[in-house]
Order: sequence, then C-alpha cells, then structure tokens
Amino acid sequence: MSDSSTRPSSLINTVYGAFVRHLGGWISIADLIVLMAELDVDGPAVRSAISRLKKRGILEPERQGATGYRLSPAVHAIFDEGDRRIFGSLEPANLSDGWVMAVFSVPESERAHRYQLRTRLTWLGFGNTAAGVWLAPGRLLEDARNTLERLGLSDYVHLFTADYAAFSDLRTAVSSWWDFPAIEAQYEAFTGTYAPIAARLAEQSAIDPTEAFRAYVPMLTQWRRLPYLDPGLPAELLPGDWNAVEARRVFQQLHELLAEPSLRHVRKVTGSEAP
Repeated sequence: MSDSSTRPSSLINTVYGAFVRHLGGWISIADLIVLMAELDVDGPAVRSAISRLKKRGILEPERQGATGYRLSPAVHAIFDEGDRRIFGSLEPANLSDGWVMAVFSVPESERAHRYQLRTRLTWLGFGNTAAGVWLAPGRLLEDARNTLERLGLSDYVHLFTADYAAFSDLRTAVSSWWDFPAIEAQYEAFTGTYAPIAARLAEQSAIDPTEAFRAYVPMLTQWRRLPYLDPGLPAELLPGDWNAVEARRVFQQLHELLAEPSLRHVRKVTGSEAP
C-alpha cells in the first residue's frame, strides 16, 4: 500500500468522515477491524494506523462497553470543511467572481512558518504568482480564512479580494501559476481506475452493500485529495481538453450509486441500523 490514498490511516479517515461521523462519531476497534478487513487491511495495520491518528490528535480513545475511538472535537471543523470541498459544487468557478489573493512575509527566524504557509496554500488550491503572493478563485476565501486562523498562521498573511485588470493574457499566466500537468495526471489516474467500475456497476439492478463499501471507500479516499489540488479555475482559463470534467462525472456517478448502500453496510456491522 504505497499510494497515500490507500494507506490504512487514509482509509480510516475516510471511514470516519463518510460514516462514523454521522453515526455518533464513535466506533469500536473490533467493528473497525471488521470493516477494514473488507478493504484488505489486517488488524495489526489498523491498530498501528489508529495509534498514529491518536498521536496526531484526530482520534480519542473512548470506552462504550467496548474499546473504541471517537473523532476529536478539534477536527470536526476540518471534516466539515472537507465536505464542502469534496461534495460541494463540482463546477468550475465563474471568472466574474474574482479572486482571493494571499500575501505573506515571514521573518527568516520563523522560516518554518514560511514553509507551512506555502504547503497549506498549495493544499487549499492556491497558485503561486510571485514570491509571497498566492492566488485562488474568490470562492475559496472563507476556506482560506478559516484554515489559516485554525493553524495559527493568520498573523503572517494578508488576504485580499481582487479582479485581474492587466497586462498579460490571463489564460497564459494562469498556466504558469498552477501545475496543470500534475493536476491532470491525478485526474487521469482516478478516471482510469474508476470509470470501468462505474460502467460495470451502472449495469447492475442492485448493488450489494458490502460490494458498495469495498468500492466506495478507496474511491472516495483517492478523490478527496483532488478538490484541494484543483482550485476549480474558471473554464475559460483551462486547457480545452481539461480532463477534470470526466473525472468529476465518474466521481458523481459512483457517489450516487455507492454512498447509500455503503452506509447501510456500516450500520449493519456496527449495530446501528436505522429503524
């Protein structure tokens, strides 16, 4: 499991975010091991991943008749933000909505914060236009504000809303501010893996909940990185053959097919079946 999207900790994050969070936020370690076994992750790997997530402050131990783990209250806002990015509008931004610009200057004595800012702005979907100047579609303003405040980085950054006025061709400039080939490679990998699965499942009259779970969790784990790497730039600024369109279609199709039966499966395993 060398791909970060299939690491046990990544899959467990998805299980908590997509299911456990909506079933009270707690799951026994025994039930989690059962679910992860269906994703080809064995018990020792689950326990090791849980230990790492606990050290990172994502999970907290809690006993409810059995040993288990609950999502830390500190990460609820992060998961809510993830929902907005992952399941929100899959359409490109409108050029008329303008831009959010982040400008920062960090003293050399605090250069670790400079690296953290660059990393976090990249993860939020910002493109680097010049030293200390980063740009993203205007609809990412609140996500940027909330994230920078949560990480204690807001003292180093000024956020502006902006419109592009002159002097370059914006479409050409944008292609140098974002790494389009790298983003397209991620979309190509996603579509190549999951388009055949979507086509096969669409032909089935009913989808077995266990099969749905086995397909949905790895798919969602791979997908959830993409809305962060791709800021959803306006369509008129993108390459004509931008492959995000097909990847989004595949994701939406699989989400609609698999999310509900996957949840039914988790309810059954955890004994929290709906009345």
